[in-house]
Amino acid sequence: MKSNFEEYYCIYWVFTQLCNDHCDHCYNNSGPQGTRISEKDCMAIIGNLPSGLKQIILSGGEPLADKKLLYAILDKLAQKYKNKLFVTLQFNGDLLNPEVLQTLIEKGVDRFSIASIDRYHKKQGARKEELSGLFESKGIEFVEGQPKITTEAKEKDILSRPLSYGFFGATEDMWLGGNWARGRALEKDIWLKDGTHNFCAIHSGARGFLGHEDANVMQELSIQLWKINPCCPGTKVPMGDARKERVSEVLERMSKHEVMQKLNKGDIYGVGESIGISAKEGLQRAIETGNVCLWCDAFFGKYYDMKKQEPKTAKVYTQKLDI
Repeated sequence: MKSNFEEYYCIYWVFTQLCNDHCDHCYNNSGPQGTRISEKDCMAIIGNLPSGLKQIILSGGEPLADKKLLYAILDKLAQKYKNKLFVTLQFNGDLLNPEVLQTLIEKGVDRFSIASIDRYHKKQGARKEELSGLFESKGIEFVEGQPKITTEAKEKDILSRPLSYGFFGATEDMWLGGNWARGRALEKDIWLKDGTHNFCAIHSGARGFLGHEDANVMQELSIQLWKINPCCPGTKVPMGDARKERVSEVLERMSKHEVMQKLNKGDIYGVGESIGISAKEGLQRAIETGNVCLWCDAFFGKYYDMKKQEPKTAKVYTQKLDI
């Protein structure tokens, strides 16, 4: 586990929940009336990001549905990190055109990740061929998966640096194969009902958010609007408020507690062992609720105070839990 959280690998930031689409499987209820935060709040959040951050993924919602705010964020990131930050834009591609793409390149986006190649999005991947042609007309290379992060070329010449694009979407193996019981996915009953599937232990889960001895485990946390979370779906109560607190200080505070160390290991079943809830009971609760996220909600909602980092009651839980 790292001790200097001013050096951090990746932050996934949902800076807006405004979106031109209204997908049934959306975990954060994004849509045409999605929740937004102000430019002032976003500037404060950027000020509180780790100074040694390597990569940021900007997502939504649909970032281009909040284009003015996106451009302001990109300008502020460039100012803070002096072109030493790898910027990924994760978006649905519906609103992209040649002029907007050129502006995004000039403002420092390195990776264009299109997350709409599935049956839930409005266009259901219909623009895939068109978008590929658009990217390639700008010399942007198709790279499957996340490319290696390098800022050397970017620092020398922001307009001629290597750029890449890729596609993904909600498939049985990906989002739907481990879908979180969150947002409209929960409301529309499109979530994985398998409490033995430990989403916490895989990418975008909590594993490694504090750092990990395995170099193949990405150190990543998510900021949902302003809420600092150890994972993409987020805990019932956030770890902190990125508008008011330095992210590194929040992580330093969290790293001292066994409950958060368990999450860092991806051990959602054993998350309550330090307060008397065995891993066997944690697994049982996850199976009964049908999803590890629902067990996590119950844990942080009823049994453990995230802000105080202590049990909500002095009682030691040993047998039956009330969920």
